[in-house]
Amino acid sequence: MSNETSTFPLNFALTPSTSARAEAAREEILADPGFGKHFTDHMVSIDWTIEEGWHGAHVQPYGPLTLDPAASVLHYGQEIFEGLKAYRHADGSIWTFRPEANALRLQRSARRMALPELSVPDFIESIKQLIAVDGKWVPSAPETSLYLRPFMIANETFLGVRAAHKVGYYLIASPAGAYFAQGVAPVKIWLTTEYSRAGKGGTGSAKCGGNYASSLTAQVEAYENGCAQVLFLDSETHTNVEELGGMNVFFVRKDGKIVTPKLTGTILEGITRESIITLAKDRGLEVEERTVPISEWKEGVASGQITEVFACGTAAVITPIGQLIGANGLAVGNPDAPAGELTMSLRKELTDIQYGRLPDRHGWMVKLDA
Repeated sequence: MSNETSTFPLNFALTPSTSARAEAAREEILADPGFGKHFTDHMVSIDWTIEEGWHGAHVQPYGPLTLDPAASVLHYGQEIFEGLKAYRHADGSIWTFRPEANALRLQRSARRMALPELSVPDFIESIKQLIAVDGKWVPSAPETSLYLRPFMIANETFLGVRAAHKVGYYLIASPAGAYFAQGVAPVKIWLTTEYSRAGKGGTGSAKCGGNYASSLTAQVEAYENGCAQVLFLDSETHTNVEELGGMNVFFVRKDGKIVTPKLTGTILEGITRESIITLAKDRGLEVEERTVPISEWKEGVASGQITEVFACGTAAVITPIGQLIGANGLAVGNPDAPAGELTMSLRKELTDIQYGRLPDRHGWMVKLDA
């Protein structure tokens, strides 16, 4: 589907909230926001129909959506989403990181899920419009941010199995505390051999809720075994590393080479992943994107050829992996080992760019406030 019937740029109407939180209430939330627990006073909505294209762009009070029980999203899961952050820099200005990459990934997800594509300018403008009224919700404490969640749902009242003719795009925002409140520490990961995240020709490269729903049973298994995340292997052979439930994986070898599973259509194209590859190459490091057998992880750690393993994603940026465990006593790595030097160095460089502490030599940062 396309957005050819849309008129760009969209004009956003504003309906201010009559129940916006007072400054004291807002500051109390920002002092300990957690993640995904509190939401700003406003949200963005844009309508799409097959006849009119994108229209009705609106910044409105945050509140429940009204859906007919026959809305197609409730029955066939035709929906997609994104995740990115707004950062407050030392001078008080508000920025976001590579929003055009999120916009393009939303378009790719839309194509895979037979949803209309929202233009890159309108995607970014929706964020700027929300920040214009809710900018005070961007926290200023170290390593905090305002998490932005754009999403699109098929809201047509229709039970036939086809692409919806009526769709809604929405943007909500939630203040987020430091992901690692006690400092960055290596985590344990559970290897599932029973469940797969995605299959060839499926929706693995789309950011859609179904991928996450199908990962939850394995995630529960991981929690039950004292692990923070679950690692999925490829669905065809169950021998090759793909990704965690919501993060990409990297390996640092003894010779300094960095290896990560190649994108095959079953792995989400992480924006943090791509940024790390760029920063590593900037340093003159060799980065290999290729098939990574799970046996290579096991044998590489045992022999010392793999010296660091880390995962990456929007929420945590970079998370060091201390140990991989699984059924039948599998244990790879040392859970008490400190985070790797290169892991932490890359994490610091990336977050320093995001928070304006280092020059943005790649032009990744976009200013959101006037």
